[in-house]
Amino acid sequence: MQQPSATKIAFASFIGTAIEFYDFYIYAMASALVIGQVFFPESDPAVQTLNAFLTFGLAFIARPFGALLFGHFGDRVGRKTTLAASLLVMGISTLLIGLLPGYDAWGFWAPLILCVLRFGQGVGLGGEWGGAALLATEHAPKGKRGWFGMFPQLGPSVGFLLATLSFLGLSVFLTDAQFKSWGWRLPFILSALLVAVGLYVRFKLAETPAFAKALAEQATHAVPMKQLLKTHLKPVLLGAMAMVVCYNLFYTAAVFCLSYGTNTLNIPRQDLLLMLCVAVVFMAVATPISAWLSDRFGRRPVLLVSGICAVLLGFTMHPLMADASIVSITVFLSLALFLMGATFAPMGAYLPEQFPVAVRYTGAGLAYQLGGILGASFAPSISQWLAISGGLPWVGYYVSAMALISVLAVSVMRETAHT
Repeated sequence: MQQPSATKIAFASFIGTAIEFYDFYIYAMASALVIGQVFFPESDPAVQTLNAFLTFGLAFIARPFGALLFGHFGDRVGRKTTLAASLLVMGISTLLIGLLPGYDAWGFWAPLILCVLRFGQGVGLGGEWGGAALLATEHAPKGKRGWFGMFPQLGPSVGFLLATLSFLGLSVFLTDAQFKSWGWRLPFILSALLVAVGLYVRFKLAETPAFAKALAEQATHAVPMKQLLKTHLKPVLLGAMAMVVCYNLFYTAAVFCLSYGTNTLNIPRQDLLLMLCVAVVFMAVATPISAWLSDRFGRRPVLLVSGICAVLLGFTMHPLMADASIVSITVFLSLALFLMGATFAPMGAYLPEQFPVAVRYTGAGLAYQLGGILGASFAPSISQWLAISGGLPWVGYYVSAMALISVLAVSVMRETAHT
């Protein structure tokens, strides 16, 4: 069978993560802006926000289950079919969230079903990233795995930009009452069209050469998870800790700062969304630069330098955010997302390189998603609690502590760029 071109491989690995992260991010933004009011209206505003953030965190608990489920089939059946299935699960869950009536109509059942669908989003996304990274890196020429692994890492930037622009457009053209009543649902419903495009692109691809060879040589495992835990538990745990900084930077900037800025600093919603649009451009710029540097100088040096910068960034949070200056907040958000891109891009190659082909989907995906539990699942709610209890400086200290965990993990991981 003729191998697909580099352009097709890059686009297919990019488009799926862009769509799935768009679906994931629109919920993140909705949780900061409206989910609490629609599904938890009987609480006071602060508790509404906290409840919304807890439903946000639920998907991160689900993501490792998705990594194990789809990883099992990805390491036994193949990358291509498994990736299509994960995209479909995510798309159906997102569409149903957009159609779900609120508490006023369905009472207790509305938030309960919301939690189930949010769990479904997490399962779908849990199976997406590992497969997309393998789709890119297992087709990559020698010496360019970092560059090819960058394309699934670029997907979240574009997905986030699309999500932010969609909510920005709604904020501009709808009243607050219209936005709360039905406007917030539109990005969830429209995601169905994006999922259809992603499925079409995915089904056009062939299986990756590395997995096709393993399948032909009968070198796969009946239960990949069993073999993974038996022989590769250490890289799973270290990889998870290495991912913490990426997750924490992103969700602090995209969710906590959005909520804090609108609810505490009283900055108009559209202004903060516009600031995030500017900031995500810095994330998108950092991603290819960091990936290229990781091929040139190695994964570990790039991750260590950017991780140390993230440790220092936490101490700037209060000075840059506290005075509600649009310029200084934009600077903080831009720095946070730039460093997120810098720490995130090399992981598209670095995590898969820690595992052999037969357990690579399960291993890379599980490490990635466990990192989400540690770094992101309750980051907005922890940050909200810290802001209420001790003030904004403590949120910055939390960011620094999470970054330090990743620096320590990477410092003991092996270099894989030239293997």
